[in-house]
Amino acid sequence: MPSITSVTLEVADPTAAEKFYATAFGLGTELRFRASDAPTAGFRGFTLSLTVPQPSTVDGFVDAALGAGATPVKPVTKSFWGYGGVVRAPDGALWKIATSAKKDKGPDTRQIDRFVLLLGAEDVLASKRFYVGHGLTVGKSFGRKYVEFETSSSPVTLALYGRRALAKDAGVAPDGTGSHRLALDSDSGPFTDPDGFEWEKTSG
Repeated sequence: MPSITSVTLEVADPTAAEKFYATAFGLGTELRFRASDAPTAGFRGFTLSLTVPQPSTVDGFVDAALGAGATPVKPVTKSFWGYGGVVRAPDGALWKIATSAKKDKGPDTRQIDRFVLLLGAEDVLASKRFYVGHGLTVGKSFGRKYVEFETSSSPVTLALYGRRALAKDAGVAPDGTGSHRLALDSDSGPFTDPDGFEWEKTSG
């Protein structure tokens, strides 16, 4: 089964990006950076998500991100599914920090349960078929709306969501043009999916 070893964000200043993410989220080798000035505007068609254990952890990560230079997109709030919010990193990537827990069970430990990459698909079923054809196994599927792949051996969880629904969930307009400024590093690349997301062969 293909394994996603990391996600590469294309940014204007890799050094600044490394500093921001180390301060905001403390992610390791599952997130990489490389310099790019590829034109991009509006919604890039993806979001990155951190699933955490409890509300205080959501607050801790969001506060750290805002303090390091992120901007608020969707205020942290309670909902029927849990608690969370969305911020935009200085490089433009959208990050959702959320938990399904309604109450804290202890102090904030900055624990991350899952690092999820959500790709916005124009046709979720077509993209699902494409990925199954490239060796991925479906873990969860909700018709034409959402697909999550079985990536238990990977540090990155991959899921598909309708592009417009994903933009709405993130609190942004769905329109966007140009580069995604994103690459997936995997032992199964290289290839490009139906929505233009590039998979690259993991070096080494």
